[in-house]
Amino acid sequence: MFQFTLSRRFNLSLLLALFLLILPFKQIAEAHAYSAAYTTLALTKTQTEMTYALDELSVIELVGGDLNKNQMIEQEEFDAMKDRILAMFKESVTLKMNDQPKAWTQVESFVLDRKGDATKVILKVLYPPVSASDAISLTDKQYENDPKTNYVNLLTIEYGTQKSTAALSGKERNWLMLMTSDEYAKLLLDQQPAPSATDTTTQSQDTTDDNAHAPSTSGWFSFFKLGMNHILTGYDHLLFLFSLLIARQSFKQYATMITAFTVAHSFTLTLTVLGIIDVPVYIVEPAIALSICYVAVDNMIRKSVSHRWVLTFLFGLIHGMGFADIMKEMVIPKNEMALDLISFNLGIEAVQITLVALLLPLLFFFHRWKLSRRAVVAASGFVLILGGIWLVERLFAS
Repeated sequence: MFQFTLSRRFNLSLLLALFLLILPFKQIAEAHAYSAAYTTLALTKTQTEMTYALDELSVIELVGGDLNKNQMIEQEEFDAMKDRILAMFKESVTLKMNDQPKAWTQVESFVLDRKGDATKVILKVLYPPVSASDAISLTDKQYENDPKTNYVNLLTIEYGTQKSTAALSGKERNWLMLMTSDEYAKLLLDQQPAPSATDTTTQSQDTTDDNAHAPSTSGWFSFFKLGMNHILTGYDHLLFLFSLLIARQSFKQYATMITAFTVAHSFTLTLTVLGIIDVPVYIVEPAIALSICYVAVDNMIRKSVSHRWVLTFLFGLIHGMGFADIMKEMVIPKNEMALDLISFNLGIEAVQITLVALLLPLLFFFHRWKLSRRAVVAASGFVLILGGIWLVERLFAS
């Protein structure tokens, strides 16, 4: 009797744990899950040029100004709130040289770049040029006090003929670059090879002791963390993974299915970021929602699944395009493309493998419960509702 009661309590606790795992997915698609800025710093002998682009929904959230409440910025609305947007940029984005904040010397352009779902507000400003032995840093505090919004600033730094990249997100919002006198002298020679400046990815051996211990954001590691955060806040991807796992399967089936998903999404993620394929977001996002609905229905109508890896591979191709949305607009240097892509994908895989490792032991015991089939159907029905909501919203938004 005691053993039966203990077993029943365990199964109920397990069912509650599985339910709590899918509670975060109740955030509907219209919530602004990811806010992205794209910043380019171009260092030359005469000036420092910064181009800062922020998606229009973020601008609306931060500044307001959407008078007709259509979640879009019309040109007239943009013209009316230019001063507020500029003030917001000045307050949130700080460029420093030798730890001294610098004010921009000129606004070169400030425009609303209308491109459908990819519409951005783009500001291009000029700062004083960097000097010999300067430490130049960029700090971004957008959404700093808003834990509900996942913000990332994808930064590209151009110096001479070289480029480097970093992803500013979470609590790490500071980027630092150190330049020695010798490197600065090379930078002044337009036709000479670009300096091997110490930046977020590479540490110069000539850096002075004072600067050697300055904080910086590691390029590859920032993309690794970006990948982790991207899937942790990608509720549709997590819900799809949950739907795949909850159906009763053998360990071999689980392993084959996860491998198929990994290979598929890595393939299309790479091709999309490289620009080899470019499927519009109005196709990709509804297709991701449709994949969730399909797997949920499959769980409900089939008591035992087989060859799910084929289905997972096909849908994984679509999800890979969704993973790439945050990076595909960033101009990543060729010499860093492979490392940044691998780091980003490894971040995704680290979270995915951890979640699978945590869930599989629970699922093993869960499926020994006599009511597990009913629980799978009930959970899948809940998933179907959420996926259906996302599908309708994304089709309507398209």
